[in-house]
Amino acid sequence: MKGSTSSNCLLLLLIVCFSTSFNLRCARAADPTDGFTLVPLSDGNFVLQKPYNLPLADRYSDASGVRKFWVYTNDKPFQSGSGTRPRTEVRIKGLDYSSGIWQFEGYAYVPKGTSGVTIMQIHGASEGATTLQLRIYDGDMKYYKFDVVATDLYDKWFRLNVIHDVDEGKITVFINGVKKYAVNDQGPGDLYFKCGVYAAPENSSKYMESRWKNIKIYKK
Repeated sequence: MKGSTSSNCLLLLLIVCFSTSFNLRCARAADPTDGFTLVPLSDGNFVLQKPYNLPLADRYSDASGVRKFWVYTNDKPFQSGSGTRPRTEVRIKGLDYSSGIWQFEGYAYVPKGTSGVTIMQIHGASEGATTLQLRIYDGDMKYYKFDVVATDLYDKWFRLNVIHDVDEGKITVFINGVKKYAVNDQGPGDLYFKCGVYAAPENSSKYMESRWKNIKIYKK
């Protein structure tokens, strides 16, 4: 009887160990960067855009690995004569793409009060200027001004991953490693990633800010 009990305990322990190991492997396999290759980035890949009449330091800082972007709703556009809304953004330059599978990753922080602002976008499309805009409205992230992607993002660091499968015409958004949204893209074009703060076409807060760290680009 004792031998049978010991065998049952041992069997139960083996099942628990196997299940735990399997679950850990599954959780690891779910990371959005699995199967992708990291693309090296240098300072030259980060091109800043800001109100044309102001020094960069008035709207951007980079300290201890954290890039801070801010802009006011009545600021000038990024170049004289432009009809676009004010922005302070970084464009990932030198990695424009028109095919394949590409991924943006970064850790973002949006302080409470920042609203009506695009914090990340994929520029380029067959029609229109962008194929993706991720905006913050009252702490929630939306696809442009439409579908809600994630909620309650104020005053916390969150990991953002955006996968663009150009050949399939699909975009997938992950927050903290969890798939949150998938959508068709806006067609082919000269595509590139941007992040920072870009005042949405309407209803922007007076002051807009986002912070970013560990920005990476991957591809398949």
